[in-house]
Amino acid sequence: MSNTNALGMIETKGLIGAIEAADAMVKAANVYLIGKVHVGGGLVTVMVRGDVGAVKAATDAGAAAAQRVGELISVHVIPRPHGDVELVLPMNEKQ
Repeated sequence: MSNTNALGMIETKGLIGAIEAADAMVKAANVYLIGKVHVGGGLVTVMVRGDVGAVKAATDAGAAAAQRVGELISVHVIPRPHGDVELVLPMNEKQ
């Protein structure tokens, strides 16, 4: 199944920065959280979906928020991920 929504990801060192980023993202734009992944070594990635403009605005806000309270590692937006990418995303995504 193909999802045409953009995928936004923010990776932080530590959970507090990730929670702050997630909160800022959903408040800043019309996006929804699809999950978080504890990568290891204290790294946490939070992911959102929505239209490209909203995801870009959300990740910008989330990155700024995470950097204020913790260590921001990486920010990335995939405008239209291939359908196979869905296989590696958390299973609680809204349809």
